[in-house]
Amino acid sequence: MRETYKDFDATELFCPQCRRAVAVRKRLLLILQEGEKYDYCCVYCGMSIGDKLVKTQNNTGLILR
Repeated sequence: MRETYKDFDATELFCPQCRRAVAVRKRLLLILQEGEKYDYCCVYCGMSIGDKLVKTQNNTGLILR
């Protein structure tokens, strides 16, 4: 069976400060060994209302000197 969907992004989430479902802005928060961590922020008040970890398939390492 073939995979149809690999990844979803949130377009709206509930904001506890605005007390309603609002549009969100996705931004890269961290690059970790197991993948990239994204933060979802409310477009109205800027509060962080969710996060997401996108796991990488290949194990290429980042080398800093």
